[in-house]
Amino acid sequence: MIDYVRKQIYLVKLPVQRFFNDNSGTILRTVIYTIGHFFIAATCVWYFTGANFFAAITDAIVEPLINGVWYFLLDKYWASRMANKEAAQA
Repeated sequence: MIDYVRKQIYLVKLPVQRFFNDNSGTILRTVIYTIGHFFIAATCVWYFTGANFFAAITDAIVEPLINGVWYFLLDKYWASRMANKEAAQA
C-alpha cells in the first residue's frame, strides 16, 4: 500500500516539477512583479482613497494576484509569439 501511495505521489509530482522547470524564468519574473505590485497597490489605495488599512491591504493582495496570473499568461503568449516569429524567419 505504501508503494502504491508513493507511486501516486510521484505521478502527480512529475507534471508539477516539469511545469516549474519549463517556466522557471517566467515564474520568477511573475513573483517579483507581484510582490512589487503588492507594495505599490497598498500605497496607492491608502494614499489616493484614504481607505482604511484593511481595505488597502485587501486590494493590495487580491488585485496583484489577479495581475500576476495575467502577467504570466501574457509572458507565455509573448514568448510563444517570439519563438514562432524566429522559427518563421529561419
